[in-house]
Amino acid sequence: MSICVSLPGNTLRDALGDLPSDVELVEWDFSGPPPRQSIDIVVPPYMGSTGRLDQLAGMRTRLVQSQSIGYDGVADRLPAGTVYANAATVHETSTAELTMALILAAQRGIPGFVRAAERGEWAPTREASVADRSVLLLGYGGVGKAIELRLRPFEVSITRVATRARDDEVGGEQVHVHGMDELDALLPQAEIVVVGVPLLPATTGMIDDAFLSRMQDGALLVNIARGRVADTNAILDHARRGRLRFALDVTDPEPLPQGHPLFTAPNVLISPHIGGASSAMMPRMARLLRRQIDRMLAGEEPENVVLRT
Repeated sequence: MSICVSLPGNTLRDALGDLPSDVELVEWDFSGPPPRQSIDIVVPPYMGSTGRLDQLAGMRTRLVQSQSIGYDGVADRLPAGTVYANAATVHETSTAELTMALILAAQRGIPGFVRAAERGEWAPTREASVADRSVLLLGYGGVGKAIELRLRPFEVSITRVATRARDDEVGGEQVHVHGMDELDALLPQAEIVVVGVPLLPATTGMIDDAFLSRMQDGALLVNIARGRVADTNAILDHARRGRLRFALDVTDPEPLPQGHPLFTAPNVLISPHIGGASSAMMPRMARLLRRQIDRMLAGEEPENVVLRT
């Protein structure tokens, strides 16, 4: 048995290393028609490929292996009969690292120190610690668990919220996860809220004025989910009034156009959607793809399947 795998470029090809002789690699970055009508595993480009998935129509594919964890909008573009897997195990660590960086920077006033240094000023201030803060993790999948493992050494109190209440395991320990129906009562208790929910109809716009109004004065909201989970106007309103602080890796719109008011809003720290974009990505993506190849060669089901159209 031999299989054909399409890759969007040389970076992933190089990370894969040597493959069995019965694996054929072809290059396809979705900028043109497919190189052939039968490709067993299709790996689309990392960013911006969702709108071009309809190019798979008429092809024979056994698996479309995404390089992203999120798959919002994908089902609307996939042709019928397509098996689609996400990139769980690839981005959790890097996204958790960035989350911690945003929390630490916002809590300890790093943006203000950087701006003062650019002006040549020595400007010491006393800022809020991360230690002893109450942190609410909204969304408790692989990324949420990775964030918790990195938060624990900072001596915080952690509350977990997911779609439904359950008991779960992280780091070999059983923990309680609250249901979304408890969120209204939990929000006022949190000093830091980390949003890591998938973008679904139920979560689109959920971070609105009512949500933000339930948060306590001076609290920090960190969004590492999707920009459209939050209402940008509500964020601007609470930031400008100085009531809340924000650290955003994702925004709506995205990318933010030059001169957008979020760039200059007080109490807002922005990173340009780079949660998973680190040196850890390609080696981990290569390991996932290698596992998928091995599974296909062995006649086994692929891992991480999230859609079957």
